[in-house]
Amino acid sequence: MQEFPTPARPLVARMTEAAATAPERVVAFQGAPGANSHVAALEAFPDCLPLPCFGFADAIDAVRQMRADRAIIPIENSLHGRVADMHYLLPESGLVITAEHFLRIRHALVGQGPRERVRQAMSHPQALGQCRNWLNAHGISPVAYPDTAGAAALVAEMGDPEVAALAPPKAAELYGLEVLTDDIADADHNTTRFVVLAREAADGAVDGAAVTTLIFAVKNVPAALYKALGGFATNGVNMTKLESYQQGGSFAASEFYCDIEGAPGDPAVDRALEELAFQTKWVRLLGTYPQARRRG
Repeated sequence: MQEFPTPARPLVARMTEAAATAPERVVAFQGAPGANSHVAALEAFPDCLPLPCFGFADAIDAVRQMRADRAIIPIENSLHGRVADMHYLLPESGLVITAEHFLRIRHALVGQGPRERVRQAMSHPQALGQCRNWLNAHGISPVAYPDTAGAAALVAEMGDPEVAALAPPKAAELYGLEVLTDDIADADHNTTRFVVLAREAADGAVDGAAVTTLIFAVKNVPAALYKALGGFATNGVNMTKLESYQQGGSFAASEFYCDIEGAPGDPAVDRALEELAFQTKWVRLLGTYPQARRRG
């Protein structure tokens, strides 16, 4: 609680108290009230009780400790790529991905005003990256902060007209700031993909088109990735996302995070996963869930 800026703490306290009365309705999110993750939680689950958490690990812990039924976490952005930390936190969380949600992102510059006096903009690194060109064009220096709405709350606490925040317009309303410029983005397609995490997978098969998310580690041999992916090609399974990352600092072999279309139980997917398991050190499924947006 004390990690949030002072203007956000009463809101966080009220939302936390409400969440404690009905944990089965709670959706945890990272950030202060008014953050894009808060908006995504209400879009995806209109009747939920949103629970603000300071960090991604805190939101995951809320689900693991049964203070929340699920968490909604940003995984990637169409402009700025993957969200840092999530590829490391997800595999270790013990949670499963049960859904995805896409949120169109439009930031606002919020502060004390006027905009011409603003010299610095605080926000989450993702938001700063998504508006890098706009900030450069207006001579505004980026300042990283753990979340967008929390940055707005801190700007309200600072009371400095030269420091503003990039945040959803709702954050300005919550923390008594002015919207100095609205609808900021370096590209019209600016969209963030969120995944929903729960302690257990939903009962039954996915109705309609499905996505399966998994991670695997390749062997440290020539053409390791080529061999690992061959089963998807030969069985006609479409891979829509593939990203590498390193664990343990060895720089010897990579682990990979990927999304495929389809679900275990589909013959083609089962054959592809069997081939993947044969060609890699290990494979771990993180979840199978409905496609919120058609790929391709």
